[in-house]
Amino acid sequence: MIDICMDADGDVLFANDDWSLVSEGLEHRATGYFIAREALGARRGDGLWTWPLQLAEKSWCTPRLFREVFLAALERFGLTADEALSRSFAVGFGLRPAQSGRDGFVALGDVLRPRSAERKRPAEAKPAPRQPIRDRAGERVLVRAGA
Repeated sequence: MIDICMDADGDVLFANDDWSLVSEGLEHRATGYFIAREALGARRGDGLWTWPLQLAEKSWCTPRLFREVFLAALERFGLTADEALSRSFAVGFGLRPAQSGRDGFVALGDVLRPRSAERKRPAEAKPAPRQPIRDRAGERVLVRAGA
């Protein structure tokens, strides 16, 4: 759903199912998360845009809807999207399409830090017992975990 209102008195300028664009900035409808107009063009030291990376960390943020309202805000407030913005969205929200996940993307955090259930070994997959090794004198020494 998209609503557009051209009233300059602080009314909604653009909206989708999750976000509202007002003259002061962007607001997430469900959480109240707010990005001030003056902060929209913020960048990190490496040149990537701050907000796509920041919002990628939020589990409640739908990438497609955030991108839609963010681009509308840039256009409305006269900021220029560049190649670094595309890289920022790619790094933050996903490197490749996913069959599941957030709006068809795999978040970089999920690639680097898989969910704990995915990291655990299955119960039936036990590590093989350690083989004895020989010390310098040629005697067998049993190696234990943590030793």
